[in-house]
Amino acid sequence: MSDSQAVSAAVAKLYDTYPFPPEPLLDEAPPGYNWRWNWLAAYNFCTGRKPPKQDIRILDAGCGSGVGTEYLVHLNPQAQVVGIDLSAGTLEVAKERCQRSGADRVEFHHLSLYDVEQLPGEFDLINCVGVLHHLPDPIRGIQALAKKLAPGGLMHIFVYGELGRWEIQLMQKAIALLQGDKKGDYRDGVQVGRKVFASLPENNRIVKRDQELWSLENHKDECFADMYVHPQEIDYNIETLFELIDASDLEFIGFSNPDFWQLERLLSKAPELIARADELSDRQRYRLIELLDPEVTHYEFFLGRLPLIKSNWSEDKFLLTAIPELNPCIDGFPSQCIFNYNYQIVNLSNVELNFLHKCDGNLTIAEILTDVEINLEQIRSLQKQQIILLTLS
Repeated sequence: MSDSQAVSAAVAKLYDTYPFPPEPLLDEAPPGYNWRWNWLAAYNFCTGRKPPKQDIRILDAGCGSGVGTEYLVHLNPQAQVVGIDLSAGTLEVAKERCQRSGADRVEFHHLSLYDVEQLPGEFDLINCVGVLHHLPDPIRGIQALAKKLAPGGLMHIFVYGELGRWEIQLMQKAIALLQGDKKGDYRDGVQVGRKVFASLPENNRIVKRDQELWSLENHKDECFADMYVHPQEIDYNIETLFELIDASDLEFIGFSNPDFWQLERLLSKAPELIARADELSDRQRYRLIELLDPEVTHYEFFLGRLPLIKSNWSEDKFLLTAIPELNPCIDGFPSQCIFNYNYQIVNLSNVELNFLHKCDGNLTIAEILTDVEINLEQIRSLQKQQIILLTLS
């Protein structure tokens, strides 16, 4: 067995022991939404427009216990979904989860990311959350996935960040030292880790960090094991992250939390420094931001395969002919106080509310303006906030 095969076998053993994520199985559709898993919302975020089709193929690459897979099926009612995972035990949980909630447009395969070429056809959306950083060769993994992405398709990726996980790395190494030749016995690793946390002083930096961010979820052994006794983990910084992205030969579209990556939120009191930073490349600015705010526990972003048509709606003549409709990932409408796609509160004006009532996916903006007194800049603001999706008529 090669080193890579040994690592893959160890990862599979962990998840056979502790299927992850450990969310409960439900006899109904899961609550809420994650807009990154909704094709309409994700495509709009990446391109500024509604996608041209909804009968797409989705791959959940490293689907685990099927938490994300289940959402992908329910949030995309015209899509066919495929889930793959290295752990046979975890796949059984995923199958039961989707069966119980009625997520019936999905098929599962016991398959490594490295072997994804064995699946027929291409995929319009590839979801790969929390997986690449657990591969012995993430570059090989992302390249394998990229080959299955259809032209005009999107890939959604989540990988760990080293700066915000520094204390986790320390605990991982400490547990491994204490386990000695029992390393690989994941139940023993969880017991050792629990005892360490119980013994450390309350003001210990590792303890405080765990209490600040992780303790609520880590009361479940599955989560504790995934975080602290995982046999394989690679954490990234901006520089190594873009080495991974460049290896995919796909277009970097952007981070799915763009507000974090705005330098103004950190240096607004020093405009001369922001002016200096304007001379930096995008990647250099990203690196500067994470150095100044080293809370980055993960990177979540979209890649795309060209051709990918993007719209900015800056010309009035195009905006007037667009057909608007509500983003499916907003909550609370028709109240004036709604939650946007990121579960942030938005207070709508009376004019905006009246406009949204007319956004039925049939009328153009020019037609709506005959009944609603709203200016085009207000409409652009709604589109920029992802509250509406636009389609050229």
